[in-house]
Amino acid sequence: MSDPASKRSTRTPRPDELNKTFDPQPIEARWYEHWMELGLFEAKPRSRKNPFTIAIPPPNITGSLHMGHALIYTLQDVVVRRHRMMNRDTLWLPGTDHAGIATQLMVERALESEGSSRQAIGRQKFEKRAWAWKEEYGGRVLEQLRKLGCSCDWSRLHFTLDADLSRAVREAFVRLYEEGLIYRGEYIVNWCPRCRTALSDLEVVHEETAGKLYEIRYPLADKSGDLRVATTRPETLLGDTAVAVHPKDPRYQSLIGRRVRLPVLGREIPVIADDWVDREFGTGAVKVTPAHDPNDFKLGQRHRLPSVKVMDETGVMTAEAGPFEGLDRAECRTRIVERLKEDGLLVGTRDHTLALGRCQRCRTVVEPFLSRQWFVRIAPLAKPATQAVRQGRIRFVPEMWSKTYFEWMNNIHDWCISRQLWWGHRIPAWHCRSCDHVEVSREDPASCSACKGSVEQDPDVLDTWFSSALWPLSTLGWPDRTPDLKRYYPTSALITGFDIIFFWVARMIMMGLHFMGDVPFREVYFSGLVRDAQGQKMSKTRGNVIDPLEVFEQYGTDAVRFTLASLTSPGADIPLAAKRMEGYRAFANKLWNAARFVLMNLRGNEDRFRIRQNELSIVDRWILDGLHRVTRTVNEALDQYRFDQAASALYQFIWHQFCDWYIELVKPCLTGPESESRNAARSRAVLVKVLDSVLRLLHPFMPFITEDLWQRLPHRGKSLAAADYPVAKGTRPHAGAARDMERVLEIISCVRHVRAESNIDPGRRIHLLLRTRSRSRRTLLEGSRESIRHLARCENVQIVTTLKATGPAARGVAQDVEFAIPLEGMLDLDAEQRRLKREIDRLSEDMEVQQRKLSNPSFISKAPATVVGKTRTDFEAMNEKKSRLEETLRQIGLN
Repeated sequence: MSDPASKRSTRTPRPDELNKTFDPQPIEARWYEHWMELGLFEAKPRSRKNPFTIAIPPPNITGSLHMGHALIYTLQDVVVRRHRMMNRDTLWLPGTDHAGIATQLMVERALESEGSSRQAIGRQKFEKRAWAWKEEYGGRVLEQLRKLGCSCDWSRLHFTLDADLSRAVREAFVRLYEEGLIYRGEYIVNWCPRCRTALSDLEVVHEETAGKLYEIRYPLADKSGDLRVATTRPETLLGDTAVAVHPKDPRYQSLIGRRVRLPVLGREIPVIADDWVDREFGTGAVKVTPAHDPNDFKLGQRHRLPSVKVMDETGVMTAEAGPFEGLDRAECRTRIVERLKEDGLLVGTRDHTLALGRCQRCRTVVEPFLSRQWFVRIAPLAKPATQAVRQGRIRFVPEMWSKTYFEWMNNIHDWCISRQLWWGHRIPAWHCRSCDHVEVSREDPASCSACKGSVEQDPDVLDTWFSSALWPLSTLGWPDRTPDLKRYYPTSALITGFDIIFFWVARMIMMGLHFMGDVPFREVYFSGLVRDAQGQKMSKTRGNVIDPLEVFEQYGTDAVRFTLASLTSPGADIPLAAKRMEGYRAFANKLWNAARFVLMNLRGNEDRFRIRQNELSIVDRWILDGLHRVTRTVNEALDQYRFDQAASALYQFIWHQFCDWYIELVKPCLTGPESESRNAARSRAVLVKVLDSVLRLLHPFMPFITEDLWQRLPHRGKSLAAADYPVAKGTRPHAGAARDMERVLEIISCVRHVRAESNIDPGRRIHLLLRTRSRSRRTLLEGSRESIRHLARCENVQIVTTLKATGPAARGVAQDVEFAIPLEGMLDLDAEQRRLKREIDRLSEDMEVQQRKLSNPSFISKAPATVVGKTRTDFEAMNEKKSRLEETLRQIGLN
């Protein structure tokens, strides 16, 4: 692979062109505009490169970016940018979802604020208002995606109500209907009285709620006794058409087939037997209300019971409710309980916890409601979708989500796809006004094909998730066999939250297999949820919501992106803390200053940037070995969606190995008398090589700062976004030199540690004595004398055969190298001895307090485990420090 051809730029910026502190705001908009001008994000269907495709989970037009969005889109962008740099024809399909219920709620609220309603203005005007709302607010989330740095192909932007996608939706509906996979029927559905629409099971949020269990007497019709029934919803008894008992329950054997009188209304209903009844719940006898309970509906069908609707679509009691007609369902419950008490039919009540279903959008309590709806017959679609994952045609990461997927697919119910809304894809079915014929058609029919009578279109719209299920194929041109569809389907991967595995992922698999004969994607990565620093779910009520746009401004987009990636581990939620973002803001500044140092020391002569292998020092070989290893680690991690491991490897290499060690090791050569020597030229060459490579490796995570710095280095091509991504080929060529250099660095670290423990002024240069019995190690020390002298802040470094120091000395060992630091003249020994004794005494007192706690059985058994663990850890740390100080005191006392 090679970078896009362009005139080579070797201009070295003046040092004052790069500010001392990194300020992200000025560069972010500039470089995004630069990428857009170059058209770098646009896929090329005629390219000979291998394609790589991802379809974005389309955000709702009602929304603005939240941290969950920021996480998903960051991870997608990391993957997309890397594959683009790996010379793939990369397509990231962007778009937005019309969000049926959510958008309709927004527009209705706007109308309410004007003193109007959708019913008052009518369907046509309401749809115009919804489109106007979309034009005004729908692009907000797209601008936020650009702010995040998302490298989508904006020339292929889609909206689920666009004409081409609407045609695909109609085609899918008609085909499924013609194949007998879509039908219309009366069934119990989840009904929201506020939104006045049916909801799928997935659109209902169940919350544990404190309720009541009411025990009610149903008098036998012959007045010979009564049957006691337990229920949590007494208001629905008005719609009862039977009482059911278990056929083997001895308590009720004699009552099966007899009749009871319905409380309040006095209607006679039968006592029936059914295996479904739970003998252990309540009294073992249950009321049967086919029109208002899904289980009762099935039971009613088995026993051919009538369905009596006592509630309308707004949750108000109907004429079938008798004296309670016109009451709200909640008020009806209160009134009917009072009536039961008056009639002596309420045996009693007791507390009972129930899982109360609420509308996901408006939080209204959902009502099981008998309604005529459109359904997808799901079993024939679910079977091949299950097999596709089981056979490995689609890989789930982490794999544990496969089990969840299989459990749901094996117990799936038919999908209610009709919604009683005005905003969305209207169902392509027309009802004859003269006969019962229903016409489902790709084109709007002029009349009924059966009787030529006039027709009217079904008023319902499709569930939003129906169009979303077609997203991977409709956005590529289906049902037409477009060049995009041929080249980019199946897409390569999907990155999404696990919370929509059933809403979206499963349905895309079903639709893709059914209409295309192939899976819609090869891999699915499921991310966790973004939580606060304590692991709590973010919510407005808790006050712990983090606004992505605010943290972009505060820390810079790159720092936020890197934070999210570094915290993303398969199967785990993401605890997001401000400290992590602050830390990665500092990381960006560290990188900025490292690049500033490199740029300030370049000379502008291209020949000096050629790395000659035979001239490489041990320090150069060490850093190049580290670059080789981090390159391999990052690529292997990203291949497995281990964003956390890739980010950690980059952070460790850049901050510690490159900035803390390598730059410091080569500084004397670049800034001292040898700055124009061949050694200095070699160091500049390695610096540029390493910095260029880490900017490429880091670019998918932190695109803005890396682009800005890369543009200032000598480079080929117009953008880092189109440069080659580094790949580690073969074995480590400098592994031996790297191991030797690690030994040198360990010596330096040990000397620094002993200096600090001995309280030697950090600015004071020391005399250092080194001794080793190994001939090869001695040779290594001789060759690394200058590095040790510089980084350990030594006046001189002596390599000796016998480690003898005149007077007191601080001593240490690093592997097989012993060292001594003569302390005479370095510090006031008497004062230092007194200081060390005071510190040792203080530690002893603190340790005694901690030891008393740990010896107390009451503390161990009653204190939280985290507190006990921290106490133990603190005690061990103090004990270790005390031992070190005692050793230092001993060494100072030697004469």
